[in-house]
Amino acid sequence: MAVDIQPACLGLYCGKTLLFKNGSTEIYGECGVCPRGQRTNAQKYCQPCTESPELYDWLYLGFMAMLPLVLHWFFIEWYSGKKSSSALFQHVTALFECTVAALTTLLVSDPVGVLYIRSCRVLMLSDWYTMLYNPSPDYITTVHCTHEAVYPLYTIVFIYYAFCLVLMMLLRPLLVKKIACGLGKSDRFKSIYAALYFFPILTVLQAVGGGLLYYAFPYIILVLSLVTLAVYMSASEIENCYDLLVRKKRLIVLFSHWLLHAYGIISISRVDKLEQDLPLLALVPTPALFYLFTAKFTEPSRILSEGANGH
Repeated sequence: MAVDIQPACLGLYCGKTLLFKNGSTEIYGECGVCPRGQRTNAQKYCQPCTESPELYDWLYLGFMAMLPLVLHWFFIEWYSGKKSSSALFQHVTALFECTVAALTTLLVSDPVGVLYIRSCRVLMLSDWYTMLYNPSPDYITTVHCTHEAVYPLYTIVFIYYAFCLVLMMLLRPLLVKKIACGLGKSDRFKSIYAALYFFPILTVLQAVGGGLLYYAFPYIILVLSLVTLAVYMSASEIENCYDLLVRKKRLIVLFSHWLLHAYGIISISRVDKLEQDLPLLALVPTPALFYLFTAKFTEPSRILSEGANGH
């Protein structure tokens, strides 16, 4: 095979784009930025992203997809009040919005029209921050080679958030206006207002810390799920199994946290060796059981009552 010989590319992410191919002859352009959907290989040639995402990549995308849904549910519960009958419908609507947004995002991604995406393999943390690795051969002129080396794991999250926001603005106000009769006029739309704040925060978080989140999200899930479960059980004054079983809502919260525990464990282990990693899921109920066995020593109800009395 005849290849056009040119000087080697400088920089970690600069590459040469294929301009012409005729049989065994390939002609490449000058060293520069790779087109979208391509990244450089070891020989500094831009190659299309044709691989399928790994399990860990899907788990990362699932984590980023869960963030707005969990925040939706939290603020809906926070602003709905105990007597409001609209909370359940809003929870279902938020789930519907995020599900439709996720499916739509997959359908509009390359290849278009199928629930499948092609991607480039994540090799190192710097793959997420190619803008920091633009070379300056003469220390004066900068060769700009910024591109999405982790295609499409970086930009697909922004597309998903945009669809979530659009669907929320189309569906939620109508639903809240129809069924949120138990709330005052000023409280009906507070969960929507909260989303208008946390979506920009999530967008900035992905833009700045996407690479860090990619490597840290399993541990973030485990730590936050453990902390929130302990806070919820203590705030609800759950000190034994009967207190846990007396209300269905408490069981739903418990099982939800167990799912998050399992998600974090699978993300950490990556299920590389199925027969060795699956037994780790037996650890999922351990934090709740530990709390129930030790609650009688800490008496969370007494601590809460003393805190309320200002002692």
